[in-house]
Amino acid sequence: MNRSKAREESFKLLYSLQISKDVNLDEQIKIFLQEEEIEDEDAISYIENIIKGVNENEKDIEEKVEKNIKEDWTLSRISKIDLTLLKLGIYEIIYTKLPYKVVINEVVELAKTYGDDSSKSFINGVLASIVKEYIEK
Repeated sequence: MNRSKAREESFKLLYSLQISKDVNLDEQIKIFLQEEEIEDEDAISYIENIIKGVNENEKDIEEKVEKNIKEDWTLSRISKIDLTLLKLGIYEIIYTKLPYKVVINEVVELAKTYGDDSSKSFINGVLASIVKEYIEK
């Protein structure tokens, strides 16, 4: 499984976890991997890293989102899909130090598939703002 596909699978699991709060994370990861028949060790490691990393840094990631959206917006106003994509993108850009151009491109592609018409530009704008603030100093 390539990295793009593993990122998409990570998004799907992150999204399902956003909807069903207060679950056993390790158990949910295990169930997801079994249901999706993911056996590639690199993909499993990548997915686990993303899910656990976003979970561990969720408050900080959400603060970064809030800081980089319009003043009159709140997290509750952002669709769950868009918020999940932002969390995935911010985690990869800031915490894993992956090349931000690759991450933004792939997260925007996921937004085109799973989000609504405005998702791609919204996500691109917020992630670009994050990069300017935290990466391009």
